[in-house]
Amino acid sequence: MEINTLIFAFGLTLFAGLSTGIGSALAFFAKRTNTKFLSVALGFSAGVMIYVSMIEIFAKARDALSLEFGDREGYWATVIAFFGGILFIAIIDKLIPSYENPHEMRKIEDLYEESQEKNQKLMRMGLFTALAIAIHNFPEGLATFTAALTDPGLGIAIAVAIAIHNIPEGIAVSVPIYYATGSRKKAFWYSFLSGLAEPVGAVIGFLILMPFLSPAVFGVLFAAVAGIMVFISIDELLPAAEEYGEHHLSIYGLIGGMVVMAFSLLMFV
Repeated sequence: MEINTLIFAFGLTLFAGLSTGIGSALAFFAKRTNTKFLSVALGFSAGVMIYVSMIEIFAKARDALSLEFGDREGYWATVIAFFGGILFIAIIDKLIPSYENPHEMRKIEDLYEESQEKNQKLMRMGLFTALAIAIHNFPEGLATFTAALTDPGLGIAIAVAIAIHNIPEGIAVSVPIYYATGSRKKAFWYSFLSGLAEPVGAVIGFLILMPFLSPAVFGVLFAAVAGIMVFISIDELLPAAEEYGEHHLSIYGLIGGMVVMAFSLLMFV
């Protein structure tokens, strides 16, 4: 595998993970959440991830596994790996208490209000949120990295979608820590560093899998990545988009993400 491809894949994963820092910066420059923008953006991100998972990644995984095991067995392997990916991310999600889960979306102004009311619990809240984000970002990092290794165009699309998804997480980490410490710098860095779990997850996953890489392993991994991204979209992005704005805005964003992803894939046919 070419070193340039590895560097490109790692760079995309780093970009996706560190977008938590964008959320942190937004929290300090905006006292109120632009709910309409976030609703459309999160819906858009979900649309990109669902479309690319079901139309492109699942199909590529099936092709690879069918070549390796035959049509019937390859299809079975793809389906099992897809739902295995869903089970994997669902278990991670279940292990994190919902009140500390960064995917329980809240507005900037609500976080500021809570922070002023419950000052003594803030540092714990912020640190647990950062830890929760780090745990969630491991499989997301592996998803971005794997896609970028196989298809750079797919990697870019997934990295952008996950970057949008990570922005509210940065807000959830930085606001409580800012009120606990009074330091914008410390709040920003905790938020920023929590995003590093994404590239770290990619590197650890790749190093573990590298000795075993083959078309079959890539097929299974790709199908699992599709499952992970579908779960993230349905369990996290769409509910968050609904919570931030009107129902129709999140759906418009969802369809828009699918349309953009479809045309970007058509350009490479």
